[in-house]
Amino acid sequence: MARYVPPTQSKFGQVIDVIVLLAMTIGALYIPLWFGLAGSAHVANVAENPTWESLGQNEVMVEKWTQLGYADPAAAAELITGRFDYSFSIGSLLVMIVVIVGYYAIMLRFSEKEYRDVIAEKFNGE
Repeated sequence: MARYVPPTQSKFGQVIDVIVLLAMTIGALYIPLWFGLAGSAHVANVAENPTWESLGQNEVMVEKWTQLGYADPAAAAELITGRFDYSFSIGSLLVMIVVIVGYYAIMLRFSEKEYRDVIAEKFNGE
């Protein structure tokens, strides 16, 4: 039985592959942020004239805030009360499910084709 030798790819092809994969990775991470679909909802509930007590901070916490440079409770109020908004819409959830399932279906289809090509190369189509 002949040893399988995969087809070789040129250095230029490898560089193009890396650039395409890098662009796809950055795109997958930043496109949702650019469209405001993820990570941009930050809600702060700051009261007027906040005090350390109204912000729920004890003496140790106040000391640590002071060490961080927030001597005034109003300056730290937005950081303390800030929360991420995790709400979502059903439409966005369905679109995300379709995208993920579609991606895995396409990858499964391409993998099946590659697998069959390798078997055909190794066993000469038998």
